[in-house]
Amino acid sequence: MTDKNIEFQIREDSQGQRLDVFLAEEYAEFTRSRIQNMIRDGLVTVNGAKVKTGYKLQAGDQLQMLLVDDAPAHSVAEDIELDVVYEDADIIVVNKPQGMVVHPAFGHPQGTLVNALLHHCGDLAGINGVVRPGIVHRIDMDTSGLLVVAKNDAAYLGLTAQWRTHDIERRYHALLHGIIPEDRGTIDAPIGRHPRERKKMAVEPKNGRDAITHYRVLERLPFAGCTYTEMTLETGRTHQIRVHMAHLGHPVVGDKTYGRRKEKYELVGQTLHAKVLGFKHPISGEELRFESPLPEYFQRLLEEMRLPNV
Repeated sequence: MTDKNIEFQIREDSQGQRLDVFLAEEYAEFTRSRIQNMIRDGLVTVNGAKVKTGYKLQAGDQLQMLLVDDAPAHSVAEDIELDVVYEDADIIVVNKPQGMVVHPAFGHPQGTLVNALLHHCGDLAGINGVVRPGIVHRIDMDTSGLLVVAKNDAAYLGLTAQWRTHDIERRYHALLHGIIPEDRGTIDAPIGRHPRERKKMAVEPKNGRDAITHYRVLERLPFAGCTYTEMTLETGRTHQIRVHMAHLGHPVVGDKTYGRRKEKYELVGQTLHAKVLGFKHPISGEELRFESPLPEYFQRLLEEMRLPNV
């Protein structure tokens, strides 16, 4: 397989972002340490010059990244049950359960979606010379719902192109604390790394990247003091829905990072579900749209919240 040279221009909404952070968010299949090593090795250049990992991006910067053939992936195949919604020779769409990590990382080397896919998919052509699934986007460990994964380079490049131009339909359902008075609204607030707690994201008007979330009230639950809401993503920043809704004053029920310290309900993770996923097939161009039912725990809590004795 030949190496790939990817070039693109930095937009205004990425102004001030660290180069390594930007690339780690754009290329979810690479860890941040992998990105940093690529930058140090000169495989990533800005305006034709080698830069440091902490280089602050400027609007109009020309990035060039050389994706070279790699050694075999270290992730092992594991016989883990998958809820497959759709599959063909190029892509697979799965319904990820709450509690499953998407990609192996420190603290989660096994039991991930990638480990399961390596076992399930007997026709992986591989991504960038490595026999592994192409993770185009991620959802948090404690978020459930739909994900599309590429099986080969052509599918991966086609899907990532749609993600960059925001041509993907993504609708999430969530239970939020508080009663939202308006029927619908839009949160347009840049998101960046939290200035003090580096594992968290936050609304950062100066250093954040453009982030837009549209929300629509599905049902108000006055007995529980909560709102059942649908969110549509126009952008895809890390923890975007969780950060935006907390910023609005309506954190996701069960969110231990951005939610309330004392939670009334006994939950393992947040009540956030990637319910709808729509995109063009990266090879055939066919319009595809999938919808996933609410997981049992979510549906059960929703029904409980409707009762006056909550």
